[in-house]
Amino acid sequence: MNEPMTPCLRQLERPDGAILRGRAVGTGPTVLLLHAGGERSEVWDPVVGSLVAAGYRCVTFDLRGHGDSGGSARSTAMCAADIAAMVRTELSGCIVVGASLGGVAALIALEDAEVRARVGGLVLVDVVPTMDPDRVLEFLTATTAYGRYAEIVDDVLAHVPQLRRAAEVLDVPVLLVRADGRTPVADDDVAGFLQLAPHARVIQILGAGHLVARDCPEDLAETIARWPPLALQRYLRLG
Repeated sequence: MNEPMTPCLRQLERPDGAILRGRAVGTGPTVLLLHAGGERSEVWDPVVGSLVAAGYRCVTFDLRGHGDSGGSARSTAMCAADIAAMVRTELSGCIVVGASLGGVAALIALEDAEVRARVGGLVLVDVVPTMDPDRVLEFLTATTAYGRYAEIVDDVLAHVPQLRRAAEVLDVPVLLVRADGRTPVADDDVAGFLQLAPHARVIQILGAGHLVARDCPEDLAETIARWPPLALQRYLRLG
C-alpha cells in the first residue's frame, strides 16, 4: 500500500485560451477521474484517497467552466477535446473514469482511434450513450443546478446519435457503474448500451444515487480498484 502524498498541481492550456486546473497524486497505474456537470474535482477526493492507498496514481481536473478551470461548459465537443488533451499528457494505458457529463465527454473523446489507443479502460459512472432524453431532462430539471448548465445539457442530448456511434467503436475494456437510487439511467438504457458494447461489464452500487462519488465513495473506489487488472495486463503488460 502506498501512503498518501502531496498532490502535484496540473495546468493545461487549451486553444481557446481556457486554463484547466487539476491535481495528480500517488504512484502506480494512472486513473483519470472526470466529474459530473455542476461538480468540481474535489468530489473525487475520498475516491482518490482509497485508490492511492491501493497503489494507483490519480489525476483529477476541474472540467472547463467548473471549479478553478476557465472557459465555458457550453459545448460537448469542447469538453471532449479537453479530455482528449488530458489523455495525451499521460502515459499510454490510463484508466478513464467519467461520471455523467465527464462520462459523456470521455465517450466522444474516445471516438478518436488515436485517443482510444492510449486508454487502458473506460469506467462510466451512471451514464450511458443510450440515454432517454426525456427521462434525463425530467431528472435534471428537478435539480437546482439545471438552469446554470441547461445549455450543455441540451447540447449533450443533441449528441446522443454521436454517443451511440462512439459506443459502437469502443474496443477497450468498459465498466458501467450503476446507481440503485434516484437515477436517470433505466434498465432499458443499459440493455441498449450492451447491444452497442457487448463486452462491457455492469456493476451496481447499492445505496448510491446518480452522484455515486458523493454517495458511496469507498464502494466506488473499491469497484474501480478491483476491475482494471485484465485491462492493465493487456495495455500495460503487467502481471
